Amino acid sequence: MIVNYTEQGWEIISQRAHGLLAASLAQQWQHSVRTSRWIETLIAIAEHDDAQVELAQSDLLTPDGGPLNFAMRKMDLQHCQETIIRAYNKSTYIALMSSRHLDFLCDDAGANKEIKQFITEQQKQRKKWIKTVGLTAEQLEHDYQLLEWCDALSLLLCQNQIQPEGRAIEISKGPDGEMYTFTANNDGSLAVSPWPFHQDVFDIFCEARTLKQLSYKNNEEFKAAYQNCEPIIKTWTFKNLDQ
Repeated sequence: MIVNYTEQGWEIISQRAHGLLAASLAQQWQHSVRTSRWIETLIAIAEHDDAQVELAQSDLLTPDGGPLNFAMRKMDLQHCQETIIRAYNKSTYIALMSSRHLDFLCDDAGANKEIKQFITEQQKQRKKWIKTVGLTAEQLEHDYQLLEWCDALSLLLCQNQIQPEGRAIEISKGPDGEMYTFTANNDGSLAVSPWPFHQDVFDIFCEARTLKQLSYKNNEEFKAAYQNCEPIIKTWTFKNLDQ
């Protein structure tokens, strides 16, 4: 889960909600980015974090009893395996995208021998899956870069990383190889440069929960508070001022 400390308490966005936000961003991209597997691409983007089910986990709290932010977690083998199993049971293409994303996420996990071996096996597996679905390595990388870009911007939004005074933040390289940045416009809307979207103005949404209690005795107390908390809708407006 993505955890932000605010004046109202802990703002929490689930990994699955973050994934849905990422897919909403992908849906807004210029239609030229779409391939014959567009539906699967959207599903892969939306579900890239679906193996992270917060209320099913046993380590939800910090030593001080606060909710544990996703960045405080280390990648574990079970999560990697479950991600691929879930994806492969939907489609080989989605498994390819998920496998490539795990490769990206585990790039710094070299000290973990189990994960390093898993990633090595996945690299070999992707060569077989690419042939199965009739893609080239270049086509897979094109589609994956869209996933990674949307994941990056979704995380920046979910972590409230919008900067004041029009300061730009790098998002990532898109499927076209361009480096993109985003800034806040004077009216509070957001701009991406260069503008990659097919509409000049649009809104996207994400559900969040705000928990006023700052510390919890155990996972069960936190889960109960989370489940009984009414979600709020976070909205961002994107606007191309150079239109």
